[in-house]
Amino acid sequence: MYHPLSFGLSNVPFLVDGVTRSISPENPRGEKGAGAREIPPPGRGPAAHLGKGWKVRPCVTMPAGSTLTLAEIDGPGVIQHIWITVDPRAYRDSILRMYWDGNENPSVEVPLGDFFCNGNAQRVNVVSLPINVNPSGGFNSYWPMPFRGAAKITLENQRWEDIHGLYYQVNYCLTEVPAEAAYFHAQWRRSITTRECPEHVILDGIQGKGQYVGTYLLWCQFSDGWWGEGEVKFYIDGDSEDPTWCGTGTEDYFGGAWCFGETFTAPFMGYPLWQCDNENVPKHGLYRWHVMDPIRFDQDLKATVQALGWWPDGAYEPLTDDISSVGYWYQMAPHKPFPPLPGLLERFQR
Repeated sequence: MYHPLSFGLSNVPFLVDGVTRSISPENPRGEKGAGAREIPPPGRGPAAHLGKGWKVRPCVTMPAGSTLTLAEIDGPGVIQHIWITVDPRAYRDSILRMYWDGNENPSVEVPLGDFFCNGNAQRVNVVSLPINVNPSGGFNSYWPMPFRGAAKITLENQRWEDIHGLYYQVNYCLTEVPAEAAYFHAQWRRSITTRECPEHVILDGIQGKGQYVGTYLLWCQFSDGWWGEGEVKFYIDGDSEDPTWCGTGTEDYFGGAWCFGETFTAPFMGYPLWQCDNENVPKHGLYRWHVMDPIRFDQDLKATVQALGWWPDGAYEPLTDDISSVGYWYQMAPHKPFPPLPGLLERFQR
């Protein structure tokens, strides 16, 4: 039976009991018949000669230090598509948060660009199933986001200056949500690995029942050479020293092989960023979506990635690298509060 949470073109012909709504600067509350009501100022502005009903308020300004509520929705329902575009200065310096059913702790807390696989204010195109980034900086999310009581999406500008030209649209369906539908979550972390502990923690302390559905990494090298020998590991339901899910190497986890050799984007995995020049440290952006192979947990979950290269003698070299990540998962309520998000300067990367 079709439901708005279902994927696939085969479901498109089936009708459902639900209503379509959309939030944008032209209809900030997504109300029925309430779009394009802004009246242009007399004598100026692009729509001055056309009047009400034309393109009067397509975007907003984020004042310095402010938090804008992009969407506030009474449920039940499911968010089906989010589109955002803004100046790259906002990518790492503004924080996207999502709250479900009145929970005061966000279920999503991620720098805007990183959520859309564009870390460190570096714009790259991404062609995948749940996340699309199209020229020039059109951010799209198709992650289904069900809620029962209410949904709230905010964006905080932590820069010292206003950011003009924030365009966005949130498309959703008001409909009943099945009892087995879990809540969408995403968390950002950053670490500088050491030779003593060449490991980055993607997620830790996740408690409850759910399934892990995706990883994004921005990997900044502090030295030349190959960097991707480390394994990705998932510790599931009480695993301590040894994980249940263990990969064979970083490029293997992201669907490549033999050190990649070139960038690519695909529906479930990709390597859209490879920057290596004389002016910047080598940088790599990678994503892997566990849409077809979710990592299910009943009690708890931890995810890590090792930072390993090669010594000249053919032994693994522990690396000191700068790694930031987004882990994406679904779980039933309640969830534990996230660790404090690092501040603006702590998120800065060259």
